[in-house]
Amino acid sequence: MVLIEILGLIVLGLIAGIAAATLGIGGGIIIVPALVVIFGLEQHFAQGTSLAVILPTAVVATIGHARHGRVAWRIAAPLALAGIVGALIGARVSLSLDADLLRRLFAILLTVLAIQMALRARRLFAARD
Repeated sequence: MVLIEILGLIVLGLIAGIAAATLGIGGGIIIVPALVVIFGLEQHFAQGTSLAVILPTAVVATIGHARHGRVAWRIAAPLALAGIVGALIGARVSLSLDADLLRRLFAILLTVLAIQMALRARRLFAARD
């Protein structure tokens, strides 16, 4: 691996970690597109790599929030259990899909989420006026 690529990956990891801990977003929203577009990984590899990175990032961010009493454990526990089952199903589905279709589905998801967030922010700002 070239030094510039390693530095790029370090910067990407920092950005994803800061965004995940600050905004409560999954680092995959940043990592997957960056690995595909900037680093040229195939979609399946980008998603798998992102998942491997998210686990330690999420653990560290969770510890930080838990220290300040900002984790609703009664909500987190059933979500985590269901998330484990969903991850098993999702991994099988993902691996059965063509990389191009998977990339398009990921792009659609990001677009829908961005539109929903923008509309919600617009309503919140309109309510303030």
